[in-house]
Amino acid sequence: MQVENLLKQVNFIKEIDKLKYIQRKTKLFNSDRCENDAEHSWHLAMMTIVLAEHSDKPIDVLKVVKMVLIHDIVEIDAGDTFIYDTTKNHTNTEEELIAAKRIFGLLPTEQAKEFIAIWEEFEEGITNEAKFAKSMDRFEPLLQNVSNNGGTWVEFNVPYQKVYDKKKAIKNGSTAIWNYAENLINESVEKGILKK
Repeated sequence: MQVENLLKQVNFIKEIDKLKYIQRKTKLFNSDRCENDAEHSWHLAMMTIVLAEHSDKPIDVLKVVKMVLIHDIVEIDAGDTFIYDTTKNHTNTEEELIAAKRIFGLLPTEQAKEFIAIWEEFEEGITNEAKFAKSMDRFEPLLQNVSNNGGTWVEFNVPYQKVYDKKKAIKNGSTAIWNYAENLINESVEKGILKK
C-alpha cells in the first residue's frame, strides 16, 4: 500500500510541474516578464506566512498556505482566466471541477479528497481561511501592477471601478491590507496609471 501511494504521489508531483508553464497576464514586479502560476502560488504562500497577523479573524495559517498552493492547479487543464476578462467569467466553472477531480485524483484516495475539499473551500470563499487566501490572491497582482506603472490595467484598458470592485474582496480577509490596497488604487488614479 505504501509503495502504491508513493507511486501515485510521485505521479502527481510530476503532473503539477505543468503549472510552471501556465502563463498569467500579470508581470513580475518591475518586469516585462509574465508570471507563471507556480510563481504566483509560491508568492501567495510566502505572503500568507508574512501577512497572517493582519487577518481580521483567527486563521489556520497552514490551511491557508495549502489553499494558495492548490488553488490554481486546476489551470493545468482549464487554463488561466484573466480576472478582467470580458468574455469569460472568472468564477469556478464545471471545467475547473473536472480538472480538480482529474489532477487531485492522481493522489491516493484520502489525499485526493483532502485536496479537492481544500480547493472547493477556497472557491466558495466562506471560511476565514478562504477569505484570507482570496485576499492574498487579489493583493499580489495589485502590487505587481502598481510596480509596473499600471501593468495589465494599462495594457487591457481596465477602468478604476472594475479594479476597485475586484480588489475589494481583500477586505473580507483583512481590513488593514484593504486600507493599504485602497490607498494604492487611489494613488494609481492620481499618477494616471489607472483611469477613473
